[in-house]
Amino acid sequence: MSGHFIPDGLPAHIRHYIDGQSVDSVGGERFHVLDPVTNANYATAAAGQKADIALAVTAATRAFREGPWPHMKARERARILNKVADAIEDREDRLAELETFDTGLPITQARGQARRAAENFRFFADLVVAQLDDAMKVPGAQLNYVNRKPVGVAGLITPWNTPFMLESWKLAPALAAGCTVVLKPAEFTPLSASLWAGIFEEAGLPQSVFNLVNGLGEEAGDALVKHPGVPLISFTGETTTGQTIFRNAATNLKGLSMELGGKSPCVVFADADLDAAIDSALFGVFSLNGERCTAGSRILVERPIYDEFCEKFAARARNIVVGDPHNPATEVGALVHPEHYAKVMNYVEIGKSEGRLLAGGGRPAGLDTGNYVAPTVFADVGPESRIFQEEIFGPVVAITPFEDDAGALALANGVKYGLAAYVWTNNLRRAHTFAQALEAGMVWLNSHNARDLRTPFGGVKASGLGHEGGFRSLDFYTDQQAVHITLGSVDTPKFGALP
Repeated sequence: MSGHFIPDGLPAHIRHYIDGQSVDSVGGERFHVLDPVTNANYATAAAGQKADIALAVTAATRAFREGPWPHMKARERARILNKVADAIEDREDRLAELETFDTGLPITQARGQARRAAENFRFFADLVVAQLDDAMKVPGAQLNYVNRKPVGVAGLITPWNTPFMLESWKLAPALAAGCTVVLKPAEFTPLSASLWAGIFEEAGLPQSVFNLVNGLGEEAGDALVKHPGVPLISFTGETTTGQTIFRNAATNLKGLSMELGGKSPCVVFADADLDAAIDSALFGVFSLNGERCTAGSRILVERPIYDEFCEKFAARARNIVVGDPHNPATEVGALVHPEHYAKVMNYVEIGKSEGRLLAGGGRPAGLDTGNYVAPTVFADVGPESRIFQEEIFGPVVAITPFEDDAGALALANGVKYGLAAYVWTNNLRRAHTFAQALEAGMVWLNSHNARDLRTPFGGVKASGLGHEGGFRSLDFYTDQQAVHITLGSVDTPKFGALP
């Protein structure tokens, strides 16, 4: 594509980072990495195998057992985590341009992800210093307290949408808790992850606490999940992969935290602030190119305002600026990879027989190469339709009418997923009653996805297992050992004593 921005200093080859060194795979395996605007290969990356994961786990295990990290005072670890945040902020421009080049995310949105990554480290630095553990007393008889200990080597497997930020969301609490880590980034987007080694070295993280192995999920990811020396796996990705990880983690009874797919409803009642709801619904499904797990990809609209909503929403969708991700005016960029582009376009074709096409429906005019999909809006979509039931993970939305609260709730809960939900109403009683009846791990009332890092993050049903966020993240990466102390005399039955 003419005029396509290519960052300076791109690596021709991306390596692992194991035991404080940049290394290739033991067997020399590699895979190609492409940019989504031209779909041209711009680099190779080391393709991790079982042997490379074994080296990384060995290094992380040694750092956990022999190194200072798990034994540092919380404040000492927090100082290093804040230096990590400083280093991320110092690299914001570089990080944003690499992320945009590798993922196709619009540059303005990539900048926001960089800032959130830094904030994740600051948040968990604060949290680990402020953390309290319980003590339970039986006056004069017993004192019981909780001794919190890091679990060990944490295996972190991250997705290709907003990759750097989502890596930080796992790295920060794992490190704050005192664990050592092996990170396996998504194979589609290894570029920004290559910055972590320099960031951690600059911040003074002890050697081998952080290890990174690139590679395919079915090779490097599979080896990490199955390795007996990794007691924890935190995974973000699609539900079918999560099910495979669940099965493979069973042999070693690993702790699992999994944030999986979503098909989140955005429910708009007739009494809502219509313009605000449209702003939020548009942003919720078309930001980040629609490649977001919490996207409000099913919009349920009460019948009295249905026609007006569809008309206004579609008009706005047709005006969304699609183009080069590096252009600050771009609102929707290129999808991450041709394989994913083909999947999304297949759903667009399916939707043409399942709903009424109001906007988009194909490749945008004037963008003849690259993984571009015009923001696509289908109305009158029935609840049994595939585009209503299945996660598309792109700039495609289904709009469905409802008649009353009960009908809206049935539609909202009528899919296998349960990650997020968005509700628009000015009726206070309905807002809370409806929100609490939703089968969703997170609900936003009269708002888009505005995150508070203290709150639980996770889904129900097919959308996940466990919750992260706030102290729940630290709970996952630590064992809570109960220590019991007797203060008084103990009346123990005297087995075997003579009368």
